Amino acid sequence: MALWMTMSNWTPSDIAWDRFEPSLVDPDIVKLVKAASMVEYNAREYAAYLSKVFAGDPAFQALALKWAESEVQHGQTLGRWAKLADRDFDHEASFKRFKDGFHVPVDVERSVRGSLTGELLARCVVETGTSSHYTAIREATREPVLRDLLARIAADELRHYKAFYELSKRYFEKERIGLAGRVRVVAGRVAESQDDELAYAYYAANGVEGPFDRKRYNRAYARRAYPLYQPYLVERICAMLFKIVGLRPHSRLNGFVARRLHGFMQSQARRLAKQNA
Repeated sequence: MALWMTMSNWTPSDIAWDRFEPSLVDPDIVKLVKAASMVEYNAREYAAYLSKVFAGDPAFQALALKWAESEVQHGQTLGRWAKLADRDFDHEASFKRFKDGFHVPVDVERSVRGSLTGELLARCVVETGTSSHYTAIREATREPVLRDLLARIAADELRHYKAFYELSKRYFEKERIGLAGRVRVVAGRVAESQDDELAYAYYAANGVEGPFDRKRYNRAYARRAYPLYQPYLVERICAMLFKIVGLRPHSRLNGFVARRLHGFMQSQARRLAKQNA
């Protein structure tokens, strides 16, 4: 796999930071961006984990390092935008808080997914989620600098998805993981979106006082994020996930699952908004 497929084709100097429009900033979107900057900036931890898991594949190890540098750039630039939107935001201090409370399990020798194919499919799930998330936020904001930045980051994440997917096919030829096994890995990684990482990122980045409560901060994040997802975007998410497990991405089943998922997200958003009110 060519290394360029995981690299950003832009740098922070390509962003017209002086076009920032404070009057167009949505405080809820600022909270989401701050949280995302924590997770992206932590990518070197995941690269360390992947390098151990793929110890016999130096080419992939090099690719993982390039991928991580692209993700770190995402975290840096999202943090820079958040600082424009909130002058009190300290990205490095928030990231230290995040790192102090959340740890990637890097001291392993084998994939926690049970196979190298499964590991790559799990990465595809993450890239699907991030690409879609940034697209959803971009469509919801009118602030021009953020719109430009998120368009670039979402495109990077889509390239990452494609790179990991192509590699998963190569490993699949060796490991021959069955459909049930592939579905199990993907469903498991989707479920992990409710784990500590994103909730703790929200907690750390937004300077919340008091002890961490995973359920509380997952809800705080979901209440702001879920309403941003348009039906077509949820259908695209499902299609990308169907593709990596080996199911037809543009099928009636995909449409059915997408409609149910979108309905669930919107009903959850309404329920959480009512609870917050």
